[in-house]
Amino acid sequence: MARMGQDWSLQRKGPTDQARHLARIKAALRERLGDLVTEEAIIGSGGPDGRQVVRVPLKSLEEFKFRFDPWRGDHVGQGAGGTEAGDVLGRLPTPRGGQAGDAGGDPGHDVYEVEVTVDEVAGLLFEDLALPYLEPRGGRTLEQVGPVFRDIRKVGLLGNLDKRRTLKANLMRNARDAGGARIHHLTPDDLRFKTWIEDRQESGSAVVIAMRDVSGSMGDFKKRMTRAFYFWMIRFLRSRYRQVDVVFIVHHTQARVVDEDSFFKLGESGGTKVSSAYELCRTLIQERYSPAAWNIYPFHFSDGDNWSDADNRRTIEVLEEMLPAVNLFGYAEIREGGYASTLMTAFGKVEHPRFRTVAIAEAPDVVRALRRFFKSDAPAGVRP
Repeated sequence: MARMGQDWSLQRKGPTDQARHLARIKAALRERLGDLVTEEAIIGSGGPDGRQVVRVPLKSLEEFKFRFDPWRGDHVGQGAGGTEAGDVLGRLPTPRGGQAGDAGGDPGHDVYEVEVTVDEVAGLLFEDLALPYLEPRGGRTLEQVGPVFRDIRKVGLLGNLDKRRTLKANLMRNARDAGGARIHHLTPDDLRFKTWIEDRQESGSAVVIAMRDVSGSMGDFKKRMTRAFYFWMIRFLRSRYRQVDVVFIVHHTQARVVDEDSFFKLGESGGTKVSSAYELCRTLIQERYSPAAWNIYPFHFSDGDNWSDADNRRTIEVLEEMLPAVNLFGYAEIREGGYASTLMTAFGKVEHPRFRTVAIAEAPDVVRALRRFFKSDAPAGVRP
């Protein structure tokens, strides 16, 4: 064992470099998260199973080292003094790229493509998400499951070794038995392991009613944004909760319930009558999903092009009838021209704490929509 006072960080170069590398990968994932969630290779892969791999560009990570000007003859290995850890002594000049049509004379950076799984992307995307306003209600029991480290034991897996507590136990034992607090002669009795259990939180049953506009005005971009949102929504629900019903509704001038595969693959045709989807959603709530027994979450994606102002008014009427019965109602409007539709303007007059809207104009807005609709901000007394 090393003597007391030795810098233990020098003995952990491998783990330290690994931690820096993982931190850079995580930062690169966060930076590209908005684009990754709409990758057609992911959302069009036939279902979220976690085995897909995506590539993220990452600049090479160089080792820390001193650099000297090779054209100077004299070098000094000390500064002027008076500095502390963390002080910035100087900065390298910012590389300048060449002009248009010029190859440029500045050095570039080595960029590597790091492979990460869809599960790793999902971990960043879902870390702050939850079904909002979730309440204990009748019917089946909904369990939210996740590993939680709650105990420290003397036996366990080596990967769960708690090094800090292990060294502390060794110090205390040597102080007690040998009369000196030092790290020496580790024994199995000194080992401490973190132990995790599954955290089960019981609450009421929940149903998510996913509605999608499949009219002729929903082009490729609008369809891709809609599919991306619902792909990650379903993955989030299935990874975080044991029992959540998902009902899929598509509509043009008429609405109907379809299976999951048809919901993602149906093409676009016909006109738009939004009230047809909302009336079908209301019927499902009345006949199959009583608010007394179910937490209800309807979501609707459309471009806002509706048949008429009369149908906009009808849509608002049905929406306001449903709002007292639902936990949260979310409407997302996909825009390519940056304008608000007459439907979104009509929704702007609806004032209800459980009604949320969001506009999607570019790929990163899908992440914003997920965080807006699944932000856990329930008031006091309501269990998220």
